[in-house]
Amino acid sequence: MTGSYRPGPPPAPRPGPRPGGPPAGVRPAPAPVEELGDTVRHPAVDAAVQAMNNAAALSPADQIAQYEAAYETLRETLASIDQT
Repeated sequence: MTGSYRPGPPPAPRPGPRPGGPPAGVRPAPAPVEELGDTVRHPAVDAAVQAMNNAAALSPADQIAQYEAAYETLRETLASIDQT
């Protein structure tokens, strides 16, 4: 049997950077924390949010630890607010 039949997946576009997007492996900078003016803010919550923003630049393994610490801070802060 002769011909150009070749088993495998159908042809598809080649992987690579998406048009208009950042190159593969490059993460965009996190958005700045929005300023709320005269709104009452909680320093522990602000610190946890900033830690999550900063974690975006870390390796995935290091991100997990940062997110877990921020989660614990937020959980404790909300629990303390409920008790007052």
